[in-house]
Amino acid sequence: MEAFASDTEPLGDTKGNEVDIMLNVERLHTPLLRSPAYPASPRDREALESHINELMKLGVLKNLGHNEEVEFTTPVIITWNNDK
Repeated sequence: MEAFASDTEPLGDTKGNEVDIMLNVERLHTPLLRSPAYPASPRDREALESHINELMKLGVLKNLGHNEEVEFTTPVIITWNNDK
């Protein structure tokens, strides 16, 4: 799974182009943990669950409580490349 961090390819490793990413950590409000679910096919769900479990094992993601404040959130987008 080339697009995701793993034991052999840690988060942050890239091959090819270098990109500078400017981060702005200022926020006006605490993001809500709840958002509507997007429809996902069984294939998407299986792939997503597998990658989430792997990222949790690596310590990149963690479970949060129902009303726990977070520094940031991000959406999940799955794209398929040549049926992989």
